[in-house]
Amino acid sequence: QVQVVESGGGLVQAGGSLRLSCTASGLTFDDYAMGWFRQAPGKEREGVSCISWRGGSTYYADSVKGRFTISRDNAKNTLYLQMNSLSPEDTAMYYCAADGRPRHWLLPPMRRFYDYWGQGTQVTVSS
Repeated sequence: QVQVVESGGGLVQAGGSLRLSCTASGLTFDDYAMGWFRQAPGKEREGVSCISWRGGSTYYADSVKGRFTISRDNAKNTLYLQMNSLSPEDTAMYYCAADGRPRHWLLPPMRRFYDYWGQGTQVTVSS
């Protein structure tokens, strides 16, 4: 059984930073692309960033490019999202997800290809 668990969300002032973490178990972690998605109230869930199974390729949505950095530690089955220069527009529930197919890489990241999801971690940026 695959389990995905996020942590690291919280309340931060505009301009601040947060680092999200995500651990995944029950799958061969280094065979799967991983992604971060977010959903603000009343909005669709959007793909923020994703990283290929070995970490050699990454993707960022235009809205976070230059501010967010995705990384992974396959030895620890852990995915990270370093978020800098946060703005109130980044306020959302952030979800970690694993692609449902091993060694699958399709951009931009789309929800329907990510089969394993965490429960989400709330990020709130105050102005």
